Amino acid sequence: MNQALERLFAISASLTGKTVLEAFRLHGLQALINTVLVDGQVIAHELELPSLEGRCLQVNASTFLNRDGHLQGVILVFHDLTRLKQLESTRQEFVANVSHELRTPLSLIKGYCETLLDGAKDSPGVEERFLRTIDKHADRLTYLIEDLLAISRLESGQIALNLQKTELRPVIEHALDELRGRGSAKVVSLVNEVPETLSVCVDADRIHQVLFNLVENAIKYGHEEVVVRVGAEARSEKFVEISVRDNGPGISAEHVERIFERFYRVDKARSRDQGGTGLGLSIVKHIIQSHGGEVWVRSELGHGATFCFTVQRV
Repeated sequence: MNQALERLFAISASLTGKTVLEAFRLHGLQALINTVLVDGQVIAHELELPSLEGRCLQVNASTFLNRDGHLQGVILVFHDLTRLKQLESTRQEFVANVSHELRTPLSLIKGYCETLLDGAKDSPGVEERFLRTIDKHADRLTYLIEDLLAISRLESGQIALNLQKTELRPVIEHALDELRGRGSAKVVSLVNEVPETLSVCVDADRIHQVLFNLVENAIKYGHEEVVVRVGAEARSEKFVEISVRDNGPGISAEHVERIFERFYRVDKARSRDQGGTGLGLSIVKHIIQSHGGEVWVRSELGHGATFCFTVQRV
């Protein structure tokens, strides 16, 4: 047994003289050895190890002979497939989510087009209403594709940051002004509480994107009278912590841990009705991480939410 296998199974004592079953307590491993002893050929087998943090191993087993051609024993080669399995699971989940997100607006667009072609276009008022719906879901597809491309570039490191000394308050004010100008049935109050003198080293356009996403979410999912406060303070000589605090419905503990995952939604039906792609907070996370910072959320149901992130100060 080499050191890599000892580390994998956290073995510290000598196993010399013990059977495989005594050493590893894996009946599947013993069955593999019994089979290769009978068949005398190379066999590959996968082992799930719940006791070792759910690791997955591929074990290749083969007999080996001495110089006289007699059976000497069995050699086992272990390959840790855990990371590959995780990546494959992530890929499958991602493909399933993207397929679902694309299918919904495409089905609606197709349905409304067919209805128009079947004669609805001749009904007074129906044509314009249907076309507006088609336009809305075409925009939804556009936003989804743009967000997917943004996630891809961020994860692959293709986006080069233009880091410069930046006064923080004007960047935040710019994002808030854009959102104040949007029509909304809600009463919205956006408050910039960032000190005038606070400067950071960031890509201003990307931080604007982060703030826009966080504040827009607070408006979308907030109550009829929305209050969002953006603040910032120096946490150390190196970092500034920026917070976006709202008076919305809050987020339960079960969702807080997963809220920055791609396509994860607290309220799926409501989020899709609002036109969200499910990628906004994941983009926020990747932008902040690419700045060398961290992002997190503090919240409880009925008491609003506070999204926080750090960037380097000047």
